[in-house]
Amino acid sequence: MEFSATQIAGFVGGEVVGDGNAAVSTFAKIEEAGPGAITFLANPKYTHYIYSTNASIVLVRRDFEPTEPVKATLIKVDDPYATLSTLLEIVSKAMNPAKTGIEQPCYIAEDVVIPEDGYVGAFAYIGKGVTLGRGVKIYPQAYVGDGVVIGDDTIIYPGARIYHGCHIGKRCIIHAGAVIGADGFGFAPLPDGTYHKIPQLGIVDIEDDVEIGANTTIDRATMGVTKIEHGVKLDNLIQAAHNSTIGHDTVMAAQVGVAGSTKIGSNCMIGGQVGFAGHITVGDRVQLGAQSGVPGNIPSDVQLMGSPPVPPVDFARQTVYLKRLRSLFDRVAALEKLAKEKQ
Repeated sequence: MEFSATQIAGFVGGEVVGDGNAAVSTFAKIEEAGPGAITFLANPKYTHYIYSTNASIVLVRRDFEPTEPVKATLIKVDDPYATLSTLLEIVSKAMNPAKTGIEQPCYIAEDVVIPEDGYVGAFAYIGKGVTLGRGVKIYPQAYVGDGVVIGDDTIIYPGARIYHGCHIGKRCIIHAGAVIGADGFGFAPLPDGTYHKIPQLGIVDIEDDVEIGANTTIDRATMGVTKIEHGVKLDNLIQAAHNSTIGHDTVMAAQVGVAGSTKIGSNCMIGGQVGFAGHITVGDRVQLGAQSGVPGNIPSDVQLMGSPPVPPVDFARQTVYLKRLRSLFDRVAALEKLAKEKQ
């Protein structure tokens, strides 16, 4: 598919600067784009690329004014990154029309009603008492256990597993290999040094508009609920343990680990490989840098990094000190030697 700058500006409410007939048929990063590609400029540190890019069209902010000649046609918008996301969504829907119907072979329990606009892929399993909303898509080899509830327009991608009794809201996306509702890690130590498994009788409750990345695992509660509130976005390979809560519109990068009964607030931004100890509370709008280790409670509205996490300025200072440790030890050793020689 090919679109002109004028057509794209009409889709997104943008202003064309340059050749309105410039046409594109693909997307690319600004430093790699060639003729026929559309790209975007959102981060100021990439501004220099706009003067050398071979892209045909570049999305820029409305207040952008070039200081040198630009070969590409510009489309000025309020938010280039958000606009690019909108365009990608339009193209994705055009290239991947929604699936409907029931493929065979698959297993669907007798009491389950598949909505007319729903989809069940080959080799999927849907257990007894499952409730499916309008437009639900369950891709091949997915498992939906007994009594699961899935809301309207939710997508369950291939190989995802949703254990019995769990609740998935509307417009959610569960990516391949994700496991929702496996047993929490609960074992009682016995006098003989062995462990007795504690039955995990709770569920996982995922609210509306949540996206769960590939191979992410969310454990069912021992009692009660492990809750993922609305708008949460979880990357791949994340672990949320039993009875944990992740507040609405929080985002987490890959390999984050949330231990049992920890409560994370809303609108938080969590970097990759952050680890949370169990039974702690993290406030709202908290930002944590990658690989931070969180052993205790964190108040709202702070930016932290490191293990234990500290403000970014303190973390930078610690990093400088660590780099100087070798020379400091050498200086101390030299002073000790000098002191001994003068005795």
